[in-house]
Amino acid sequence: DDPISTWHKISAEQDKTAAALTKLKTIRVKSGDTDLRLNVAGRKWINCDGQENFPDGEIFTCPIEDSANGVITYTYPACYGGREVENVQLTFQNGVVTDFTAGKNIDFLREMLNVDEGARRIGEFAIGTNYHIQTFSKNTLFDEKIGGTCHLAVGNSLYEAGGVNKSAIHWDMVCELRNGGEIYGDDQLIYKDGKFLPGFVE
Repeated sequence: DDPISTWHKISAEQDKTAAALTKLKTIRVKSGDTDLRLNVAGRKWINCDGQENFPDGEIFTCPIEDSANGVITYTYPACYGGREVENVQLTFQNGVVTDFTAGKNIDFLREMLNVDEGARRIGEFAIGTNYHIQTFSKNTLFDEKIGGTCHLAVGNSLYEAGGVNKSAIHWDMVCELRNGGEIYGDDQLIYKDGKFLPGFVE
């Protein structure tokens, strides 16, 4: 009924969450076939609260470019340029995608990952915080905001967060965390089943 005051409240809450995340040096994401470690020391977490687009509701950063190690399995189809790639799994070693699989359109995934050198590195890691968006729609502007998910983009960095990776692509892919997913900050559990744990945000 009062969207302006509601978004001011959301903005203030997300500012606190971003501040808590900025104190962390490492992030680990675990969910099903996902177990991925990232170094975020010195990188800024950005509060997306409706200043640039709607719908909004995410907090993102750009991990250290050579830090990603492990595997991430994307729950939803990865959509880019009107194409869909299903059941994407990326394996990272020292920040670079060294292996990948997909259940559909793997050739397109390979083509995009080979666009340039930066396409195989992470340009963004973000946590979706809009719990009013619950259903995957194949519209990335909505899907990356789903409360209880994270998305990790390969390709170009978002420089306001301190990233330096350069690529012709920036491809957001969404991973479900609402059913047993966990995020660890500096090896401490801070997020489970799609929500931050009480006490993490002061």
